[in-house]
Amino acid sequence: MTCPYCQSANAEGALVCASCGRDIAVPATLIAERDDLRRKRDELRDELRQARDEVEAIMRRRKPR
Repeated sequence: MTCPYCQSANAEGALVCASCGRDIAVPATLIAERDDLRRKRDELRDELRQARDEVEAIMRRRKPR
């Protein structure tokens, strides 16, 4: 695990950085919340992509020839 503050390598699962002494533990609840937010973000991106495709299709049909 790399320290987000000083970038030094630490043992996996370390709670405190061996180099700078700062707290580097991330609670499991925050990791779960992050993963949930990433999943929701990806779902919203897919919905937006589909909506854009639908708008483009409508605009192509409306174009006068």
